[in-house]
Amino acid sequence: MLETSARLLRLLSLLQAHREWSGADLADRLGVTPRTVRRDVDRLRELGYPVNASPGTGGGYQLGAGAELPPLLLDDEEAVAVAVGLRTAAGNGIEGIGETSVRALAKLEQVLPDRLRRRVSALNAFTVPMLHGPGNSSVDPSVLTELANACRDSERLRFEYRDHEGSTTRRTAEPHRLVCTERRWYLVAWDLDRADWRTFRVDRIVPKPPHGPRFAPRKPPADDLAAYVSQGVSTHAYAAQAVIRLLVPLEEAAQAVSPSAGALEAVDEHSCLLRTGAAGLDVMVIHVVLMGFEFEVVEPLELSDHIRAVRDRLSRALL
Repeated sequence: MLETSARLLRLLSLLQAHREWSGADLADRLGVTPRTVRRDVDRLRELGYPVNASPGTGGGYQLGAGAELPPLLLDDEEAVAVAVGLRTAAGNGIEGIGETSVRALAKLEQVLPDRLRRRVSALNAFTVPMLHGPGNSSVDPSVLTELANACRDSERLRFEYRDHEGSTTRRTAEPHRLVCTERRWYLVAWDLDRADWRTFRVDRIVPKPPHGPRFAPRKPPADDLAAYVSQGVSTHAYAAQAVIRLLVPLEEAAQAVSPSAGALEAVDEHSCLLRTGAAGLDVMVIHVVLMGFEFEVVEPLELSDHIRAVRDRLSRALL
């Protein structure tokens, strides 16, 4: 029984890997006879897996999309949650994980019923990865898919939004794209009340349907939405802003500076610019120094004065 069960799992994996297999090819891969393949296919069907067979010399076996998820796999919300996780893992920058996640997501989508496939496809099509943010935030997968669907369908979105001080406002917006980091998810949308583009943290959004009507999509605020969101959440949101030249290559700086901490731009092979923000210039000094890189202040000039003041204070402390 164990050998048969293991073979069934292997057969299911093969069927998910390609659109169609001939019986002879499956028999060769599994090391069994074509008759055994036919029996195993029948067992998969009994378990609820929709395996289609086309007759004739050019025919073969194909895993179809069923009306409901097969037994022993996932319910609707679990399937969407797995798809969200795979989509995030596909762009997380860890060597070897991205390609594997894409393959796994493709297999999952192949057997999803239509109602779930549309939700997952919307999430994939309307999400832009922004990499290397530390930590994570708690986001309801159903909220993500609701926002992705609104992006896909160009449908006005109504929601309550909680700002960083805890105040809640009602908003109506034209959603454009979701941008994800390893830490947070953001919605880029045209805020109708403020007549401007805004970036909303998804974990602070509470959708308030019904949504609509549909709208004609506007030209996005930037070609690179990941960079746009990165600069917005790391720089524009703060009272003090600065441009720092880090005397290390961009690739090295990116290992220490997350997109939510600052936006990086290459200058040459030995240095890069950091655009960042902080609550005040004193905090900015600590932020930059703790990165551990040699640096030069480009702007503002006041930041250099704060650095000198901190230097003198530390020197006196060492006396």
